Amino acid sequence: MNKLLLIIAPIMLIVGLFLGYWLAESKQPIERSVTSSSDKKILFYRNPMNPTVTSPVPAKDSMGMDYIAVYEEANNAKAPTGTVTINGVTVQNINVRTVKAVESTLSHTVRAVGRIVFDEERMTHLHPKIEGWIEKLNVDKTGQQVKKNTDLLTIYSPQLVASQQEYILALKNLKALEKSPILDVRRGAEDLVKSSLERLKLLDVPDHHIRDLERKHKIKKGLHIHAPADGIVIKIGAREGQFVTPATEIYMIADLSKVWVLVDIYEHELPWVKHGDSVEMQLAGIPGKTFTGHLAYIYPYAEAKTRTIKVRLVFDNPHLLLKPEMFAEVTIYAGQQLNAIVIPSEAVIRSGSRNQVFVVRAPGKFEPRLVTLGLTSNGKVAVTKGLKAGEEVVVSAQFLIDSESKLREATAKMLEAIDNEPAVEREQMKHQKELKND
Repeated sequence: MNKLLLIIAPIMLIVGLFLGYWLAESKQPIERSVTSSSDKKILFYRNPMNPTVTSPVPAKDSMGMDYIAVYEEANNAKAPTGTVTINGVTVQNINVRTVKAVESTLSHTVRAVGRIVFDEERMTHLHPKIEGWIEKLNVDKTGQQVKKNTDLLTIYSPQLVASQQEYILALKNLKALEKSPILDVRRGAEDLVKSSLERLKLLDVPDHHIRDLERKHKIKKGLHIHAPADGIVIKIGAREGQFVTPATEIYMIADLSKVWVLVDIYEHELPWVKHGDSVEMQLAGIPGKTFTGHLAYIYPYAEAKTRTIKVRLVFDNPHLLLKPEMFAEVTIYAGQQLNAIVIPSEAVIRSGSRNQVFVVRAPGKFEPRLVTLGLTSNGKVAVTKGLKAGEEVVVSAQFLIDSESKLREATAKMLEAIDNEPAVEREQMKHQKELKND
């Protein structure tokens, strides 16, 4: 028995020494890890059930659970205020997506609804220059197409009859005095003919009518009024037998070989468009056909109710397919282009006058950064300040990151206020002491 104990005792001693050495070695990294975590500065304590609730000192929530300590990052001092660090698993769980800012050319296409109207420069309002009665209307239906110099109507005017008589008498007087030896007499007769002829022309008496007067010396009771231009009769303002004056609009004639299209565009699209931009138009009444034109004018005012700006487009209409008051779908290919740093519009967090993006500083580390935005087009936005080409920005889940960033920023400001509190108290005590001494 004693021999057995003498054999077993050394063996147990050796095993005990080995186990003790192994346990000592296994505890060292744990102690080092605890020491390293305890060396970190605790920023604050966070409620385990509600991360927005924090405490500067250890505390318990309403369920008796301890608040979780939030430690200062090793490189947090170098990072801007509000920088957020998220582990890879959480980044995947909240579906964080990022894209790189690129230097690109922005272009824009404006799509809108337009309304076809008459070309105001191709409309003619016909008024008589004399008073009288309409004897005959040769064109008596609206919608009729007329050519230039078409005989529209015949009007009787006592004033016109008197002017014809005066011209015939002046011609006869000139013929009687053309051989007079007195120069002043001949010149007087010639001047009378010239003034009478000028009066007839001012009354829009046609040339062929004047030639008949000169040849036949016969007064015509009715004066023919001709169309001043090609076009379509839009309005007839008088009928046969009606007394008319220079204030009466007898005809309104519109040339539809060219038409205008008025389009309302929004304010944010105004910087893109300019004079001369090419335009395409399609109409429900003319399916399968695309009309091409150009932007001719941008009106210098906005509509008060719709907050839009009117632009005028011009289209050729040789076959008269485009009819005024038709609605059309218009596409303006804006010629304005911009070279800039471009990111997706959804990457920007807009809050009041601030525009912010989150830039990826390292895997899982996101820095909030204010940016200045330029023009927007097709889901892209130009960044004029605050971002460089190649930098990576967050385009999804940035609102979750923004909440965490604001929380960290508020905490940092709170800690800064606590650190500065003794200095503030010293200043207040010094100020009070000075007041007592005074």
